[in-house]
Amino acid sequence: MIDIETMGQSADSAIVAIGAVAFDECGLGEDLYLRISLEEAAKYGKIDASTVLWWLKQEDAAREEITKKGTFDPKEASYVLSHFIRGNSDEDGNVCIWGNGADFDNVILANWYKVLDKPVPWMFWENRCYRTIKSLNRDIEMKREGTHHNALDDARSQAKHLIAIAKAKNIKL
Repeated sequence: MIDIETMGQSADSAIVAIGAVAFDECGLGEDLYLRISLEEAAKYGKIDASTVLWWLKQEDAAREEITKKGTFDPKEASYVLSHFIRGNSDEDGNVCIWGNGADFDNVILANWYKVLDKPVPWMFWENRCYRTIKSLNRDIEMKREGTHHNALDDARSQAKHLIAIAKAKNIKL
């Protein structure tokens, strides 16, 4: 499961945080959190004023998280995320990349890799949409953990919710 925090809603938005967690039907595995400075993110993506205004209305903890020191350069972050994804593929090299929306996380990340002139570390058929599964299973409550709009906390909460849906509905992930 991958969750990103951006400064826009379009495919070419600036990415300021990436959270990723490996998981299967049994639970969560290794995770990864990458914070990218806004200044560096703006070199490779657009900043939308309405999204900046939206961020100003979010919890202090969420806003503070995307402005902390200790950030990755976007090219370094793309390398680290690619390594994480490849390291969590199956024995045949396949991996499912779950994102929250058919046209958000995965699309923005794939575009980001292209802008960085780096290969997208998954194939298009490996994209999965958590938002679709969630909307089809509204009877299974999501238990949010951590800070809402912290990319890693959101990725963990979404993965746990997807696991709960899979168990309740007997779906193979």
